[in-house]
Amino acid sequence: MTDTASIEVGFIGFGNMAQAMAQGLVSSGALEGAHIHACAAHFDKLQATAEKLGVNAHRDAREVVEASDFVILAVKPYLVEQVVQPVRDLLADKAVISVAAGCDFAFYENILAPNSRHLSTIPNTPIAVGAGVVACEQRHSLSDEELQAFENLFGQIALIEWVDGKLLSTASSVAGCGPAFAAMFLEALGDAGVKHGLPRATAYRLAAQMMMGTAKLHLETGTHPGAMKDAVCSPGGTTIKGVAALEKDGFRGTVIDAIDAIEGE
Repeated sequence: MTDTASIEVGFIGFGNMAQAMAQGLVSSGALEGAHIHACAAHFDKLQATAEKLGVNAHRDAREVVEASDFVILAVKPYLVEQVVQPVRDLLADKAVISVAAGCDFAFYENILAPNSRHLSTIPNTPIAVGAGVVACEQRHSLSDEELQAFENLFGQIALIEWVDGKLLSTASSVAGCGPAFAAMFLEALGDAGVKHGLPRATAYRLAAQMMMGTAKLHLETGTHPGAMKDAVCSPGGTTIKGVAALEKDGFRGTVIDAIDAIEGE
């Protein structure tokens, strides 16, 4: 598996997240569509989706598992055990990667064959454009070679972040649900720009580039977000007035409340 470009990746389930991962791999050049295999409940729909990416569409999970080195379980959490059972023995010889929320190492130890090799992860949708996050549970049973291959392959299209199992849910809330919150902020900034005369497309481009640049600045410099905010806030200036309005309306507290709601607090 030293040559990641020749790894065979299979998806059991090919919904939005699986498609985003496949899109990221293909678009970035990390993996050709010919090395990607997928099955899904509705074969006709799968064929149409797979054709766009040059991905191999298979009629059942057995075909996907037999063709793959890495098997990505990308079905709804309540379906995982159901789809694993018919191919349980075949999966024992593969590296199994889960992207199902709430399915941790202990869960897979109970449903996979003894000594199976598996890793639980939570990716997010920006992986489709090579700017994703894959939160990974620190406890796993992949071989050293498989782990290196996983990081080398998916590290080309995402930040790989390792967290304790009990924090995988929180990592998912921040990085996995976060794109929805970020999109709402992007839309709100766009609406504000339109309110004050900017064409909508221009307002969205300005806001999107600003968000991307701010995130990149933090990732590349490690500058504390508070310091980044302060650097833009001149005494008596326009930005601090906007910051004060956000604080008055509970901006940061509302964001924290959103994560609390997901985590069930």
